Amino acid sequence: MSSSDIFQSEVLGTMVLVLLGGGVCAAVNLKRSKAFEAGWVAIAFGWGFAVLTGAYIAQTSGAHLNPAVTLALAIKGDTDWGDVPVYMGSELLGAVIGAVLVWLAYYGQLHATLNEPEMAKQKTSNPGPVHGVFFTSPEIRNPVQNFVTEFIATFVLILAIVTQGLVKDADGTVGLGRMGALITALVVVGIGLSLGGPTGYAINPVRDLGPRIVHALLPLPNKGGSDWGYAWVPIAGPLAGAAAAAGIYNLVWG
Repeated sequence: MSSSDIFQSEVLGTMVLVLLGGGVCAAVNLKRSKAFEAGWVAIAFGWGFAVLTGAYIAQTSGAHLNPAVTLALAIKGDTDWGDVPVYMGSELLGAVIGAVLVWLAYYGQLHATLNEPEMAKQKTSNPGPVHGVFFTSPEIRNPVQNFVTEFIATFVLILAIVTQGLVKDADGTVGLGRMGALITALVVVGIGLSLGGPTGYAINPVRDLGPRIVHALLPLPNKGGSDWGYAWVPIAGPLAGAAAAAGIYNLVWG
């Protein structure tokens, strides 16, 4: 599998993942949306379907869609370390493009929400309904607890991936088979429902970093800051959780 195959597949798959995942957050959180206040269950299932759709689109590259998955598969030995930068760079680019598409799709709702008087009063902070469309933030800001939550949630995700549904094609491509993609999507729903409450469950560094970059650059009124002081948590927590899960897999089943 060539670097261009990886690049194209991961960019498109991650783009759709973030478009649909960020889209459900926008649909639920932004005023003047028909799904306004649909609730956390809608968000959890929306992200699950986003994973499922992105995984099917990115089958050519093994549908990593997530640097935590790429790191775990490299530790497990299923992905060449030389391909890791291509995977991760492609995933980040796809996440950025996906976040831009969310902005375009919900342009009117974003401006309707941000132009309300209460948003102008808190423009130096992070208006919840809008920043939640682009990036995660904790309900209780405790960096140690927040890191541990992301670690645990990603550990569950990666352990589920590396212990089921992984297939190796004739050309050496390693990734989720069709049933594995479905199971993993349901695992993501379960993580959202069970472990998503404290931090919003990034469990994917680029799912958080890419849209955070877009939020920082977009000319949105009263948007507040992009909370860069917290940004390390949804990067470091998932990567550490993925490394631990891959290490456990190698120790127990390797």
